[in-house]
Amino acid sequence: MTEVSIRTVHDVAGIGAVADLFSDVWQTPRSNPPYPAEVLHSLVHAGGAVHAAYDGTRLAGAAVAVFGEPGRQDTYSLVAAADRGVGHAVKQAQRAWALERGARTMRWTFDPLVGRNARFNLVKLGATGTEYLVDFYGPMADGVNDGDESDRLTVTWDLAAPRTPSTPSTPGETGDRDAAPATHLAPDNAFLARRDTSDQHIWCRVPDDVVKLRAADPVLALRWRHAVRAVFTEAFAEGYVATGMSRDGWYTLTRPVTEGAA
Repeated sequence: MTEVSIRTVHDVAGIGAVADLFSDVWQTPRSNPPYPAEVLHSLVHAGGAVHAAYDGTRLAGAAVAVFGEPGRQDTYSLVAAADRGVGHAVKQAQRAWALERGARTMRWTFDPLVGRNARFNLVKLGATGTEYLVDFYGPMADGVNDGDESDRLTVTWDLAAPRTPSTPSTPGETGDRDAAPATHLAPDNAFLARRDTSDQHIWCRVPDDVVKLRAADPVLALRWRHAVRAVFTEAFAEGYVATGMSRDGWYTLTRPVTEGAA
């Protein structure tokens, strides 16, 4: 890979190429893209941004962001896709764009069963999973999500916070999790979730590769969806947020300590 360059695109050809990229990633015909070029162009015209990453002249990634409610200093990333190794640079470009315009946070959603995306969002970027959305989009007919229910996890990224990279000793990565009592079984009959006795952490496992599982056995993939949903909705109702994802596919959910608590 040559050095990747990232810039915002405003022209018809550049935005059309981004729309084609999203079609390829989500496995839809380019004649029926998940994010049509005319919609992307309108979002740019309204003050949003389409960032495109180029490996030489080849489009290697893209992301789209808009501003949220007035006065909240919040931005929303509608969609992002990139080659392996390019995604972090794309998100940093979005971050710089948002900070330059006075934003303090950025939010987006992703499929909570996709562990590699969870690790990227929660560990590499340092965002926090703040909201669990059940069947957020309703039925989806693209080549990636077809046949599944579209649960999504909202993450909130503090754009100004310093990054402290996670280490293997971070709670949820090693021994604390394995010592905690199990609370749920997964569809594979192994433990799905554990909860520590202090009620500060819950750990929840996801399948190794839900995209492959969905293609091979959509009924089993849906059972995983419902099982993980049950853990997350219960935990979020109790005030937990998602703070980590281990390399072996376990989320860490943490209950924030309230000010003045012992």
